[in-house]
Amino acid sequence: MSDLRDPAPYDALLLLSFGGPEGPDDVVPFLENVTRGRGIPKERLKEVGQHYFLFGGVSPINDQNRALIEALRKDFAEHGPDLPVHWGNRNWAPYLTDTLREMTEAGHRRIAVLTTSAYASYSGCRQYRENLADALATLEAEGRQLPRVDKLRHYFNHPGFVRPMIDGVLASLADLPEDVRAGAHLAFTTHSIPTSAADASGPAAEHGDGGAYVRQHLDVARTVAEAVAHETGVAHPWELVYQSRSGAPHIPWLEPDICDHLESLHAAGAPAAVMVPIGFVSDHMEVLYDLDTEATAKAAELGLPVRRSATVGADPRFAGAVRDLLLERAAVERGIPAERCAFGALGPSHDLCPVGCCPARAPKPAAAGADSPYA
Repeated sequence: MSDLRDPAPYDALLLLSFGGPEGPDDVVPFLENVTRGRGIPKERLKEVGQHYFLFGGVSPINDQNRALIEALRKDFAEHGPDLPVHWGNRNWAPYLTDTLREMTEAGHRRIAVLTTSAYASYSGCRQYRENLADALATLEAEGRQLPRVDKLRHYFNHPGFVRPMIDGVLASLADLPEDVRAGAHLAFTTHSIPTSAADASGPAAEHGDGGAYVRQHLDVARTVAEAVAHETGVAHPWELVYQSRSGAPHIPWLEPDICDHLESLHAAGAPAAVMVPIGFVSDHMEVLYDLDTEATAKAAELGLPVRRSATVGADPRFAGAVRDLLLERAAVERGIPAERCAFGALGPSHDLCPVGCCPARAPKPAAAGADSPYA
């Protein structure tokens, strides 16, 4: 095996995700896990859970993660590296702590971690690192030998993540009626977060005015829009918009909301729109409800033709991107120069989150960063 195909020092890959209910009886307990410590009454959680009950109480995210794991295992088997792939969740089974315990018992000592969040933010990066630190603290209290965990870098602009999204937009445009296709607007969507969290996202040098979170999304949106223009010969107007707001009304969150944006497009005479969920790895509940159900109903009410382009999911190119990220980081850890692929203007992200990156609401240990208590 050549140096650049050697996974050492890593002996396993951990897919770390959010988790979701797999039946009606799971919905409220799952939401209790998600909102633990916030004092939200159970009756309110039942109201929030209606989104899940519309889909039989089942979140699609777990099956999508199973599909991604199979794609990763297939890619690894065909191309190397020869590493096992494990899966742990933040909020539902299989729980992260249980998975790390099993991996430790199996003898794994150096674990690469891929999170199902491509961008910098507290909830999309540091909170996962806090979850890793919590799990390691539990294993330490049990007297176990701790593995070292390294989170792979942000992959928002890796070609294996971006190219499938470009193809998804092309397919959605082609599916629009021909008479509105050329004038269609592109609405790039991602999860809205409090503006204060956005401003503090990424390394400290990038804080302010939306921080790394907004900057990274804008870079990907621009890259996709330019590629679509190059391949179709049509420069479609585009904008970054937001969805899935869940906070108190008096706290400022990133705007505009996708439904408000569709109303604005219709009022301005736009003939059609393609919703492009660049902020999400797979078609989980926030895509199925907020875009396919709520936003699509709003567009129908307005008489605005819309299509929703595909997320990356288990696309083989994304599996290949994960392999690239793993082997790239392995080479870096061995002190070997490695090619670091990235589209757009921002270049590849850092390997190690620096001190002050996406700071927590309250100080809390976080693993896999420069401030990790677990070197």
